[in-house]
Amino acid sequence: MTDWNEMTAPDEAEIEAMARSALALLPEEFASRAADVAIRVADFAAEDMLDELQIDDPFELTGLYDGIPVTEKSFADQPGQPDIVWLFRRPILDEWATRGNVTLGDLVAHVVVHELAHHFGWSDEDIARIDRWWE
Repeated sequence: MTDWNEMTAPDEAEIEAMARSALALLPEEFASRAADVAIRVADFAAEDMLDELQIDDPFELTGLYDGIPVTEKSFADQPGQPDIVWLFRRPILDEWATRGNVTLGDLVAHVVVHELAHHFGWSDEDIARIDRWWE
């Protein structure tokens, strides 16, 4: 049995490490293109992000893709900020604790894959092939 008295919540670096592990498991056809997407971890989404998405409770947002999907990019686009997958540590931990039936690493991987879906314009079939979340 785990001694929870000795445990601490994973910090931002540990959540990022879980996300990078999930990226390493992507099929090569996606992994090479996902390498250009930055991973950022914060405790919660910034107020302006929440406002733009019309979300009142910051615990409702576990992740966010911030960028231009590859299906919408043009050679005429000026390089700006990198595409970013944001992971929000506290909402992820809250969902993990509430679910109680998945590992934290699996939940982080699920959030990463679904945010990358916004980047790639993946179909539901693409997501299902990579993220077998329901199994």
